[in-house]
Amino acid sequence: MNTYVFPGQGSQIKGMGGSLFDEFPEITAKADQILGYSIKELCLHDPDKQLSKTQFTQPALYVVNALSYLKKVKETGKKPDYVAGHSLGEYNALFASGAFDFETGLHLVKKRGELMSLAVGGGMAAVIGFTLEQVERVLHENNLTSIDIANHNSPSQFVIAGRKEDIERANPVFQEAGVKVYIPLKVSGAFHSRYMSDAKQRFEEYLNQFAFSSMTIPVISNVHARPYKQSDVKRNLVEQITQPVKWNDSIRYLLALGENEIEEVGPGTVLTKLVTTIRNEAEPLIIEEEAEKESMEQPKGITAFSLGNQQFKQDYKLKYPYLAGAMYKGISSEKLVIKMGKAGMMGFFGSGGLQLDRIERAIQQIQRELQHGEPYGMNLFHHPSDTSMEEKIVELYLAYQVKVIEASAFMAITPALIIYRAKGIKRGMNGQVEAANKIFAKVSQPEVAEAFLSPAPEYLIEKLVQEHKLTTEEASLLREVPMADELTVEADSGGNTDHGVASALMPAMIRLRDNMMHKYGYRKPIRIGAAGGIGTPEAAAVAFMLGADYIVTGSINQCTVEAATSESVKDSLQLANVQDTEYAPAGEMFEMGAKIQVLKKGLFFPARANKLHDLYRQYNSLDEIDEKTKKQLQEKYFKRSFEEVYEQMKTTCPPQELKRAERTPKYKMALLFKWYFNRCFDWALDGAESYKVDYQIYCGPALGSFNQWVKGTDVENWRDRHVDQIGEMMIKETANLLNQRIHALTGSSK
Repeated sequence: MNTYVFPGQGSQIKGMGGSLFDEFPEITAKADQILGYSIKELCLHDPDKQLSKTQFTQPALYVVNALSYLKKVKETGKKPDYVAGHSLGEYNALFASGAFDFETGLHLVKKRGELMSLAVGGGMAAVIGFTLEQVERVLHENNLTSIDIANHNSPSQFVIAGRKEDIERANPVFQEAGVKVYIPLKVSGAFHSRYMSDAKQRFEEYLNQFAFSSMTIPVISNVHARPYKQSDVKRNLVEQITQPVKWNDSIRYLLALGENEIEEVGPGTVLTKLVTTIRNEAEPLIIEEEAEKESMEQPKGITAFSLGNQQFKQDYKLKYPYLAGAMYKGISSEKLVIKMGKAGMMGFFGSGGLQLDRIERAIQQIQRELQHGEPYGMNLFHHPSDTSMEEKIVELYLAYQVKVIEASAFMAITPALIIYRAKGIKRGMNGQVEAANKIFAKVSQPEVAEAFLSPAPEYLIEKLVQEHKLTTEEASLLREVPMADELTVEADSGGNTDHGVASALMPAMIRLRDNMMHKYGYRKPIRIGAAGGIGTPEAAAVAFMLGADYIVTGSINQCTVEAATSESVKDSLQLANVQDTEYAPAGEMFEMGAKIQVLKKGLFFPARANKLHDLYRQYNSLDEIDEKTKKQLQEKYFKRSFEEVYEQMKTTCPPQELKRAERTPKYKMALLFKWYFNRCFDWALDGAESYKVDYQIYCGPALGSFNQWVKGTDVENWRDRHVDQIGEMMIKETANLLNQRIHALTGSSK
């Protein structure tokens, strides 16, 4: 087996090409015509000292690499089995594969070089002698989060990119950490990093005028370190501008294919030396056979990997557009979040209703287990009666550098959300404001969605500045970004719900998003996710067809090994069908009349909870309730007297709430009733068998449909259900189902 690899920027040298220009005069003439100058003169003599400038370097290397390849094929009479190229060299690999002709490739490279040359203020440095984990640790521990890893050249050689001043600041930090070599590079921009987003956007617009031919030789992608798919040529070329060059894994992939002679074609021996290093220091890459098989079996159809928004998946390092939403009081546990992250999906830890020390322990465990950039998020649950608690949780998240949160049950923007959004906000080299902390807003009402799609409210910004919780610079930058990066539209579901219907909510929310982006002129797209009622491939398929960029599941994850609730609850959930849920008052927002959806099969909680809310609405104090009803509440519901409940509450309630209860009998009644809700939830979590009829179990009908879907399979029993397994099964079956539906609708054959 034979592979040709083509070098990229950095391999240029005056005199390169030699006699090639005379050997291929027609191609050289075409190059001169496209470029508007003599490519031979530039490469051989460089009279104006332009060869080192990006806008000239890239076309020059492309031409010399292309001519070198044509001569190689002419001399040997055969083409390679595989091709790959380092950064710019990937265009030569695509040319060799037949994806485009010489002229098209030169047009693309010329434009790419021009756009990348416009990036100023950036820098890059070679870091030699550290592993990937060591490089990432140095950046993380020294708050150098503005620096990206641009090239993975070998197991011990990397290139980092960022603002020039940050690259300079990183030099002594790496030296102190014991790095073997740290060399700042002579470049004008921070290539293959987030700072090239402007060039990426403009290049994508330029690419839209081109079509690509079928590849006859497999090309290994810089972005994925896997063979190109025909449908991904344009997308890969766009993403390559801001994504790291995975050269180490590209060569490891080629080595895994078997006996493979890898030969550098073009000027210099940079890649030859890297290949030798990789052979000596790394093992061949373990190829995920199932993923490879899927890509071969379904090259033209929908796959699990092609579902959802591709940029969204890249932004959060996701394999699939599948997220596990937060579940109250840590039911979506550390184990659940870690399991999802390691499988290339994202889970949100359910911090709602937990104390700060418990949340902190969860963060510590998750961060210990997910040390290599695997995705995870933490929940921020709205506390209408105690917004200070929100701020304390946000302080904790900021202290631990939690970069992604799911904001749920919010009816409006609160100070805590603004503080979280503001920290780390900056203006990038492209002039656009970049928020370091990402917010997934879970919404079910258009007016709440509009608040998250808008910049932070001005009056709250000013108030926080006056309180010295925001700087004036943070305040100024906040006015240019929406409060949320992603909007999760929650239809009828378990937990808090507004009875929304997905088929009505999703189109309305997408149009609202589009209008708000136009109104405020946002450059970065806000993605829309679908949640609520997703328990089968059919439901997931509907969500994607409605325009979802990603999906979020909830109820089905509560009935898995990783969910932190009792076996008794899971046994009950496993028996649930689609009709076995009911609406009840939400304990956290009892006075507001908000509703949740809970399991009703075999349980008294829904009826009892609704009765308590009816009593609250009807009476102003416990004293107004008739004696028979009060006796029933104390004996059947609470299993103790009102006085005993109140005494118990005094040990946990904040002093201000107790004072208010003493002044306001109706508020005291509400507190007592909410105690019952909290206890019912805790009884369920603990699996208290003597209180089983009072279990409060958040659950939507999606779990019932899921149970029916998996009936008779290996995951019928919850003890065999794992959250990552369910996610992958759901996504893959959704892709298969969509292909089947499309074939049925169009009448085409598979």
